[in-house]
Amino acid sequence: MGGPGPESRSPDPPSGAAPARCVTICPGIDTLLRSSRDDRGGLDSCGTDRQLRFLGGEAVTGTADAVFGALKPLVEGIAATFGRSCEVVLHDYRDPERSVAAVAGAVTGRVVGDAMSEIGLRVLAAGADASNEVGYVTRAQDGRLLKCTTLPLRDADGSLIGALCINIDLSAINRATGVLSDLLGLSVSAESPVPATDFSGELDQVIDSLIERAERAHAVPASALGREQRLELVRALHDAGVFALRGAPARVAKRLGISRTGLYNDLATFKKDSELLGNP
Repeated sequence: MGGPGPESRSPDPPSGAAPARCVTICPGIDTLLRSSRDDRGGLDSCGTDRQLRFLGGEAVTGTADAVFGALKPLVEGIAATFGRSCEVVLHDYRDPERSVAAVAGAVTGRVVGDAMSEIGLRVLAAGADASNEVGYVTRAQDGRLLKCTTLPLRDADGSLIGALCINIDLSAINRATGVLSDLLGLSVSAESPVPATDFSGELDQVIDSLIERAERAHAVPASALGREQRLELVRALHDAGVFALRGAPARVAKRLGISRTGLYNDLATFKKDSELLGNP
């Protein structure tokens, strides 16, 4: 038998191209992400200085695309494993207003192309400090109790690019718990207050929900908030990651009934107060 044929090679990169990492998705193994460089600093272990993704033999640039391409097939599988009470959402943070890149299940009713929720805003604002949030509890706007997990996603350089989220509707479990407790003669402890999360899929609605909480807390419209109350709201919006979005100041200023200059003054005051308190 003859020996193996010559090893196929990728086309030589153009001269002067910037070195990058190589990401390979191997057909038949679902997901294999690999990123490395040799000590000599020029080429990665795949022998090319371009960023590549191989999926079914097709080369596509970008490690972020490789990550999302690898995870999209898992979305349906995870949701199907846990059944109709489970929803899995894949978010691409490169486009916050249309961050939902894939979804399976119907717990929050979102579809591909919807915006991130306030949870996503918070993760996006955390940036490099974003970490896994596993098994936290929130409420949908219709009152259903949800158990959720948010897993930040990063590219080969460690930059935050999105999140994989799993949402479990606990309604059926809570009903079953109540029935079993009645049958066994056990008392059911009262539920602790759980904050609601806006999953509307529209960023303007998410911002409105955050502002409406302040209106309920102070029992006045946002436009009638006093200076200190408004600064408290601006601080809450900042902490929620709202101002990390392009165009958010104009939206918030309109909702508060103030000029953008007025809002920027509030932000400057908030920043100054934070520095005086030693906060970052």
